[in-house]
Amino acid sequence: MPKKVVIVGGGTGGTITANVLARKVSREADIILVSDVSQHIYQPGYLYRALGEIIDESKIIREERKLLDRRVKLFIDEAVKIDIQNRVVSLMSGKQLEYDYLVISTGSRIVPEEVSGYEASYHFYSLEGARKLHEALERFKGGVVAVGVGGIPYKCPPAPAEFCCLLDYYFTRRGIRDRVEIHYLSPLPRTFPHEAVAEAITEMMERKGIHWHPMFNIESIDPEKKIVNSLEGESIRFDLLVMVPPHKGAEVVERSSIGVDGGWIPVDKHTLQYKDYDEVYAIGDATNLPVSKSGAAAHFEGKMVADRISSEIMGHEPRATYDGKVLCFCDAGFKKAIYMSFNYENPPKKPRFSYMWYLGKQIVNRFYWSLILKGYV
Repeated sequence: MPKKVVIVGGGTGGTITANVLARKVSREADIILVSDVSQHIYQPGYLYRALGEIIDESKIIREERKLLDRRVKLFIDEAVKIDIQNRVVSLMSGKQLEYDYLVISTGSRIVPEEVSGYEASYHFYSLEGARKLHEALERFKGGVVAVGVGGIPYKCPPAPAEFCCLLDYYFTRRGIRDRVEIHYLSPLPRTFPHEAVAEAITEMMERKGIHWHPMFNIESIDPEKKIVNSLEGESIRFDLLVMVPPHKGAEVVERSSIGVDGGWIPVDKHTLQYKDYDEVYAIGDATNLPVSKSGAAAHFEGKMVADRISSEIMGHEPRATYDGKVLCFCDAGFKKAIYMSFNYENPPKKPRFSYMWYLGKQIVNRFYWSLILKGYV
């Protein structure tokens, strides 16, 4: 009897895991991917959609079925309960999926409503949010733009700082940069979690005339007075507020009582296995791993988990482990960017903004669909 591998959640991690498994053990296993949406969206494109760099949304959207190996069974359905003890995933349609191996790739969800007054802010953490922010930016004629963080952790740690730098580029191209104040409200004592990278980003912000405020964790927003307040007691007036919304784990994780501290799934940091259930893995934003919640992390995790599961199915001892590897780019506008690569043991070194890394990010964006999601790189 073929083994049954169920992957709950598409996205970068789930899609890569399914494709790699299909190449390795499609004859020995039935591979099922469950996704509650039929479309796969390249989420780094949200930021560029908000800034008007991308208007044609077909550039960042594909049908999930077309991205999967033909040997992967795709269920467009919502997982409503994961019963770890009995090895069953219950779907909204009423189907019950039994499994021999389970990979949870449910990602994270945004909960802006957890910040009082959130309706006075904009964000770029969904396609609809990016559209609304783009419209607001197009209407903006001058004043104070504040960019802050509504809660930690959140997807893509460089994103708010990157957005500030790209706002400088955006308003310069519109010819109104001298009429705009850009403020970055950092929840950390520096502009980026890693000190060496923070040094480079801070220098770039200072060159661009971007004001940054350390230890500013957004607590509440006053929509009438247009004031954003921090947990630390600081307040800043704004004309336009862009807030990274608070994030939580998926609702199915909370309903299934397998998450901790906001719905994140605790896993072994090297094997990505859940507690004492060796047949259950979690990857990507769904986990409580001490790494970036990013597609790059999910990419490496998905390939590693696929290697472990395929080894077991073929009767071999699984040896693949995850070392915490993450790589990412930060675009500063004007065709300059930095590149970061690090893992659990080796923090990133201070990077330099250059045209080469700007091209690197464009290459990654271009080959995401054809190479990365297939698990070839």
